[in-house]
Amino acid sequence: MAKILIVDDSPTEQYVLTQHLQNAGHQTVAAGSGEDGLEKAKAEKPDLVLMDVVMPGLNGFQATRKLKRDPATAQIPVIIVTTKDQDTDREWGLRQGANDYLVKPVEATELLEKVGQLLS
Repeated sequence: MAKILIVDDSPTEQYVLTQHLQNAGHQTVAAGSGEDGLEKAKAEKPDLVLMDVVMPGLNGFQATRKLKRDPATAQIPVIIVTTKDQDTDREWGLRQGANDYLVKPVEATELLEKVGQLLS
């Protein structure tokens, strides 16, 4: 199916998201920081990125903005997956270039539905 990059500093969150995606037949690649996520996005050319927001160093909003401004990665859809559940957070994430926004904990069905919409 699709290659999906998971950018999250929590190994537990990486594991949960990986399980949901792999059970649906997707291939996953993980990055533990915003900086690592940018490097892997360029190297791996994923079909989609799941981006956490709260991470040390480059946060998910900053990393999304950099991904979307770089011609090499600008076309890759990004879903922000975060605990930040305020309307202002959602709006800010979408302004940075994210295609969608999910609040943790994410239900597998909702995640796979959003992924499917962006990959179709």
